[in-house]
Amino acid sequence: MIGPSEVVASFDDPADNLAFDEALLRAAPEAPVLWIWRNTDCVVVGRGQKIEREVKADVCASDGVPVLRRASGGGTVFHDPGNLNITLVLPGPSHRPLEALGELMTATVAELGLPSRLGDRGLFVGDAKLCGFAVFRTRTGLLAHSTLLVSTAAERVGRYLTSAPADPRPLDSHRSRVASLAEHGLRKGVADVTAAVRVAAAAQLGELATRKPSDEEREWHRSLQHTRYHYPEWHAEGAQRAAS
Repeated sequence: MIGPSEVVASFDDPADNLAFDEALLRAAPEAPVLWIWRNTDCVVVGRGQKIEREVKADVCASDGVPVLRRASGGGTVFHDPGNLNITLVLPGPSHRPLEALGELMTATVAELGLPSRLGDRGLFVGDAKLCGFAVFRTRTGLLAHSTLLVSTAAERVGRYLTSAPADPRPLDSHRSRVASLAEHGLRKGVADVTAAVRVAAAAQLGELATRKPSDEEREWHRSLQHTRYHYPEWHAEGAQRAAS
């Protein structure tokens, strides 16, 4: 019987990390998969979002911060090395994927010694958002992923993301005040926070076997790089290149 696993992989290009994130779901695993990863500085918008409503594109261009698009919905987020990304892939149908992810992140933050509460698509400490959630489904399973602000300063997030528009639309991000673990006085390194995620995941899913990417995951990764994530129109508009 195949059990849950943690895949170990990282890529220098944030777009390649986003492609691998989706590849884990497309490979249709038979058991839960956990992936813990980080990006260099970038802004990541949700699948159907409009960049001009979400991002200070001129500031991003001036600072050399790429604006990228992921396959899941949810709101726009800023990634940097002080932000940990947690991907949870679950096989088969699931009626409450955000609940599973919320339980994982709540247990992680509790392991680190902070009380938290689940809110609308995120985890809060006090009135500040610590984690944002998003979900993407296929016929074979679902991917739920979370950001976790370890040391990213709130000022950096505000530098690149717009304020809430005066004419709200359904796909717009729901802006919340954010604060990292460090800003809550918890100055843990990424290694300590990663260990807390693993403890929480093992308690929820069972012992996770550590492994490298499978051949199918690698093949999906290459395919998605070609049809989406190395394709500028995908990041700009969500348009996909036809497979050749």
